Order: sequence, then structure tokens, then C-alpha cells
Amino acid sequence: MISNHLNLVEQQRQRAEALSDQVAQFIAAGGQIAQLKSQPRNPLPPPRSNRIDPETVLKRKPKGLSLAERRTLRKMADSL
Repeated sequence: MISNHLNLVEQQRQRAEALSDQVAQFIAAGGQIAQLKSQPRNPLPPPRSNRIDPETVLKRKPKGLSLAERRTLRKMADSL
């Protein structure tokens, strides 16, 4: 499909030509362009530590009420 934004391409053409001229001058002056390996897009997270801090208190969900406890609470609520 042909771009509908050809004006944008033409507007940037002068900048692209200026940049290519600068690159040519750099190479003519003895400069070298190095192609390096790119960075990974999503770096790996740091490895997890096996150490557990003894001061850390594990927060666990309290155990739910049993059927018998719920029935007892319901009787107590009804008696009020």
C-alpha cells in the first residue's frame, strides 16, 4: 500500500540527505562505524535469592469458618 503521508517523507528528505552527508564526511576523515550487538528488548530479571529474612512475618490468609462454627454464629446472631 502506498503511504498517504508522502508530504512527510518529502519533508524529512532534506534531513536524511544532510545526515548522509555528515556520515560521508565522518568516514572520509578516517572515522569508522562499528555495528554492535543490540540490547535485548526485555532484559532478564535478576535471579531470586534463596535467603529468607528471619524478621519477615509471613502473612497468610486466615482459615475460613467451618460449617459448625457458622451455624453456631448464626444461632448466636438470631438470639440477639
